[in-house]
Amino acid sequence: MLERTRSKKRTEITFVLPAGHPAGEVSVVGDFNDWRPGAHPMIERPDGSRAVTVAFPVDQQHGFRYLADGGHWLDEEGADGHDGRNCLLHT
Repeated sequence: MLERTRSKKRTEITFVLPAGHPAGEVSVVGDFNDWRPGAHPMIERPDGSRAVTVAFPVDQQHGFRYLADGGHWLDEEGADGHDGRNCLLHT
């Protein structure tokens, strides 16, 4: 799930995964962090879900995916689109 907070100059996107899915550590990777695993690790919240918030300039498009332990890639069902390989996010 993607949660958005938008102001005039930036959009904060909170990437959220449900509790227990997938097991192990997960990070958000994308063109905004040079696809570096661990650059934006997801942190467990009190309800068991995991999340990380990233600030972006407004009116941009980014490709991203989730990367879980063991090199498992996951897509975001609530993404703004998909380019055949990556999820797309519009800020």
